[in-house]
Amino acid sequence: MLNPIFASLFSILVISLISIVGVFLLFLKNRDLKVTSFILVSFASGALFGDAFIHLIPESFAKFSSTTTVSALILLGIILFFILEKFICWRHCHLPEEKAHHHPLVLMNIFGDGLHNFIDGAVIASSFMVSPPLGIATAVAVLAHEIPQEIGDFGVLLYGGLEKRKALLLNLASGATSIFGALLVFAIGDAKLTLILLPLAAGGFLYIAGSDLVPELKHRTGAQASFLQLIAMLLGIAIMFGLKFVG
Repeated sequence: MLNPIFASLFSILVISLISIVGVFLLFLKNRDLKVTSFILVSFASGALFGDAFIHLIPESFAKFSSTTTVSALILLGIILFFILEKFICWRHCHLPEEKAHHHPLVLMNIFGDGLHNFIDGAVIASSFMVSPPLGIATAVAVLAHEIPQEIGDFGVLLYGGLEKRKALLLNLASGATSIFGALLVFAIGDAKLTLILLPLAAGGFLYIAGSDLVPELKHRTGAQASFLQLIAMLLGIAIMFGLKFVG
């Protein structure tokens, strides 16, 4: 039996290390970065939609006796992420900087990214406490949207005037907050409380995918780009279906 604490912390460690993806931006041409970004964003949107509809929401309905409660918690998750975005200036910046795209201040970006990762850690730990397959699926979904997010966050820090080394270290530090989110869940140890995080996370994933990711994909409308977006999105969904049969 997979130990949920070990599995959660190992998954979070791997995801946190994704923060160093910013280093590779130094070796990518701007055109290559744009191509890579929109494919990653497409995959992430599919993975988030897939995890929400294939794993988190069905598991929530199975664990709660009241379907109305689950629906309310999903909607609450959407509202909470909306509040975070609007009132804490939390923006998921996935594509390269453009003149018409205004990034938040560096400090707000660091705060928002740290809070985001804290929630991710709590959700991953809660998922592994329910079942290993659910934990693996959620970790993959988080990883999928973490890559393009960290690319954007690294760019924001550089755009805000930070040196490359300092920007990378701050990215790593904000990623480490996910460990504290996971430890908090294990410290609470209340199964009912951790289960509440599942529908809340589903609502958050739906908000991120529908509000932040899909709208960015609309900026590329060519036939080839649209086809690649569709394939990448379907791949993200297919992986979530495949993980349904793990374990």
